[in-house]
Amino acid sequence: MDSSNLHSRYEIMYPILLGYAVLLLIAGLLMGDPRQALDGLSKIVLTEDALITDYVLVAGPGPALINSGLVTLISVFILHSSRIPFNGMTSVVIGLMSGFSLFGKNFVNIWPILFGTWLYAKSRKEPFGKYAPIGLMATALAPVVSYIALDNGWGTLEAGILVGVVIGFLMPSLSAYTYKVQNGMNLYNVGFACGLVAFICVPLISSMGADPTVHYRWAKGYDILFAPALAIFCIGLIFSGLFLCHKPVWAAWAGYRRLLQTSGRAPSDYVRMFGAAPVLINTGVNGLIGMTFILCVGGDLNGPTIGGILTIMGFSSFGKHAGNIIPVMAGVFLGGVVMHWSLSDSAVQLACLFCTTLAPISGYFGWPYGILAGFLHSSVVLYTGSPVAGMNLYNNGFSGGLVAIVLYPTIIAVARRRKPTLQDEDYLDLLENDSPVTPPDPAAIQEERDG
Repeated sequence: MDSSNLHSRYEIMYPILLGYAVLLLIAGLLMGDPRQALDGLSKIVLTEDALITDYVLVAGPGPALINSGLVTLISVFILHSSRIPFNGMTSVVIGLMSGFSLFGKNFVNIWPILFGTWLYAKSRKEPFGKYAPIGLMATALAPVVSYIALDNGWGTLEAGILVGVVIGFLMPSLSAYTYKVQNGMNLYNVGFACGLVAFICVPLISSMGADPTVHYRWAKGYDILFAPALAIFCIGLIFSGLFLCHKPVWAAWAGYRRLLQTSGRAPSDYVRMFGAAPVLINTGVNGLIGMTFILCVGGDLNGPTIGGILTIMGFSSFGKHAGNIIPVMAGVFLGGVVMHWSLSDSAVQLACLFCTTLAPISGYFGWPYGILAGFLHSSVVLYTGSPVAGMNLYNNGFSGGLVAIVLYPTIIAVARRRKPTLQDEDYLDLLENDSPVTPPDPAAIQEERDG
């Protein structure tokens, strides 16, 4: 992929992403003692990272944000040097990498998986840029690398690196397949693919003598520190979308209103559909929704929940908006009312945020189905993490995929009386294009009628 394929209107985005990474680094230095940053980063690198491992608790907010900034810098460098054109999926990757580097990914354990994806590209004699976003997202399994490399009494550094390379090699082909199976109803497609790999990997290493366990390292008491900073960041994005994108305010707002009418069914690349202004507004609004929801249910702003909010913000350029995420979040809230767990539980707080992976069900079929999807997801996700011992950071993506695979054909067959068909888009094509596209009809149903 040469530079001529990069659309000129997006050339400024990589410097902006670079500025975002630098902002994280500066925030990390300001929130802690810079002299203790290296010690905090060392703790992060030498900690087994299975869910839930909050780097804010492990090393403090400063080192956690510095790690996030470093991982984001690495991600921006890989995407830009690989000549990846900026589109909605690029924002998704940066949101995931910066968010999950607050609880599970670090600037060391991601490299074996990235190297494995590079080897896959070389084995197919194709440019690494075609698969680089998949490799970055596949670092959801970075805890596997850390566990094998660091575990006392089992595993070695060499074995951890080797397993990471194998994971990175497998993920491009597997994620391309799982994308079609879910029919665009689960936005965290790579999370579902990583869950399948973890379901094989964890029992395999356990049968060899390992004993991985789920962790619950969860920081509390940082709301006053994080809430103002996150609110200012989100409001700044909204302001930028309204006033700094060289469009009249009315046009930016009209674009956002059109964006709200979409279903969010993947692929929904809002950057290509609507441009920067509506996407920035959508990103800021969704971030405020996520933060408000956590605070209103008595949750905590820490590494995992801020990571979840940043993930929502990243997917605000690829399928999520206020209209389709609120019903799904309401479904989790309903689950907290009628089921035997509390919305203040750490795993449930994450479910409140990451359940928005099922936003397309709400957008495509209507808000009652979105509530149903969130309600089901809130229970399923509490049990899918245990069999894989927290080794898949995108556990909500895996459980969301299970819910989508069951719920989608059921709704189609029972409520719509149409024949379910597998999605035929190529997942990898989504990563390579940046030309403008026309938003699809949100009410369009491509399935065939029964009979």
